[in-house]
Amino acid sequence: MIKAVFLDYTGTIIEEGGPDGMEMLKRCYRNSDMESMEAMLAYWWKLIKNFEAVSYKDSYITEDEIVDRALEECARKIHLKENFEELHRLCQRFWMYAPAFPVSAEFFEKCRVPIYVISNNGLSYVEEGMRDKDLHPAGIICGDMVRAYKPHREIFQKALEVSGLGPEEVIHIGDSVTSDVAGAAAAGITALLLDRKGDKTCEGVTVIHSLTEAIPLLENQA
Repeated sequence: MIKAVFLDYTGTIIEEGGPDGMEMLKRCYRNSDMESMEAMLAYWWKLIKNFEAVSYKDSYITEDEIVDRALEECARKIHLKENFEELHRLCQRFWMYAPAFPVSAEFFEKCRVPIYVISNNGLSYVEEGMRDKDLHPAGIICGDMVRAYKPHREIFQKALEVSGLGPEEVIHIGDSVTSDVAGAAAAGITALLLDRKGDKTCEGVTVIHSLTEAIPLLENQA
């Protein structure tokens, strides 16, 4: 019996772009050696994921610190010349004010079990993002709470602790095979993979193309 939903934040509730995030990356592209905007996007997200992967327990650093280190690496490797404080503020605004996908509000409205948001972003940013979009999760669980990022199981285990539920009583929904599906599985939680573009596959995992597709699946198991 499913008693709660664990829901990814970036890429699932909010868009991965957004005006602030895109402005930041456009400035990085224009003022560096990067050959295209597409290459800049790929390079930046790879940097962030690489820093998250090695940020764990005693080596943990916050997302704000990761952004600072990523910008420093951009300066060294692709000769980025920019105002780093301004770029960092744009990144923070992205975490808070990137637009929600249109169906996010509908999902929150129609979902009959509590929703817990799980995010690598800092708690204060996700809280402001929820307030900005008038969405009301039952709880927010962030990497800072356990000094680990997805897909480490600790962040999912913390969500179980906060919700007071067992892994068999929740479903996790997210758009990343590596962060969401693999991370949830490591904690014994069943995951749904959100694939809006229809270009993802994950053997043995139910794929949905919109958050609202999860509603009847949840109702059947509630």
